[in-house]
Amino acid sequence: MHKTSAWPLTLVYSALVIFASLFPFQGWRAQGIAPEVFLLARIPPPYWTGFDVTINVAGYAPLGFLFALALLRTGWPGCVVPLVTVAGTVLSLLMEFLQIYLPQRVPSNLDLLLNATGTLSGALLAALLERLGAIDRWSRFRARWFVPEARGGLVLLALWPWALLFPAAQPFGLGQWLERWWSTLTDVLDGTPFLAWLPEHVPALQPLSPSAELLCVALGLLAPCLLAYSIVPNTVRRAMLALSAAVIGVAATALSAALSYGPMHAWDWLDFPVRAGLWIGLILALLLLALPRRICAVLLVVVLVVHLCLLNSAVPGAYFAQTLQTWEQGRFIRFFGIGQWLGWLWPYAALVYVLVRAVRRERLFLEYAPP
Repeated sequence: MHKTSAWPLTLVYSALVIFASLFPFQGWRAQGIAPEVFLLARIPPPYWTGFDVTINVAGYAPLGFLFALALLRTGWPGCVVPLVTVAGTVLSLLMEFLQIYLPQRVPSNLDLLLNATGTLSGALLAALLERLGAIDRWSRFRARWFVPEARGGLVLLALWPWALLFPAAQPFGLGQWLERWWSTLTDVLDGTPFLAWLPEHVPALQPLSPSAELLCVALGLLAPCLLAYSIVPNTVRRAMLALSAAVIGVAATALSAALSYGPMHAWDWLDFPVRAGLWIGLILALLLLALPRRICAVLLVVVLVVHLCLLNSAVPGAYFAQTLQTWEQGRFIRFFGIGQWLGWLWPYAALVYVLVRAVRRERLFLEYAPP
């Protein structure tokens, strides 16, 4: 039996599918629609687009791939593809039924069919790669590059580019949630006696200065590099991962800008402070290549804490609020819940991961230390 990153990735992706299917989680009520109505409706429905077809198939294909891969790598005997397809179809059916009670969502039997097709295609791809030996080659590659306990770190590194796709007020600025959380909490407690428990005045938030913006970008790039260093012992391979992180991070941020403002504005975010921050972050990552893994983990905690403090003491700009409205409505509603939670939670998940590993290492040291 293999210890595979596919299991945690499957769980994370399943949670993201649920978020995408049920967002915005508001207005739950019975609308007088019989549950079987959407199942018996004609296919295709009167209103559908190529975007809907693509996103439903593409949305469930990774779920089928990861689930099938997890079963294959843990020695599950036969029938993996049918089992995964049924599981993905049942999940999709449950989501469509729940959407009956959400006024902003529309259940569709076409969506159910496309989701099942996506799950099947992902499972078939995983089975094909396993048959061709590609998964075994990945296992050997992972054993050469990463330490044995690298599973959690690999999951976080795989999620980092997806977290960057959600528009951030600051490039590479993951985890900036304080102002929005405070506003949401105030709205929730409005009209209740608990509102009096909140401070009357929130500390004034100020826009980031150019130097603080530069530092945020540098730390935002340095964080995944240090995370990679904590699970990769080889210096040359660390350098390759740091360069890859810079390229992937820039590409993901440009794609986010293109989705938000249009392809013509994909690079508008790349002003002088951001460019300088990217270069400083990359140079710092290269200067830290030879540090021991434990020191890299300690530095990662410091970098994340400073980064989060800087971001959450700054106010997002007016253009960012307009961008959020664009993502909250229309076709981006399918991505809003996924990207928002990834962008908010990634740095905190990285903090928890590093601290848990440190506690485990200390516990093992105490258990096996000579008397």
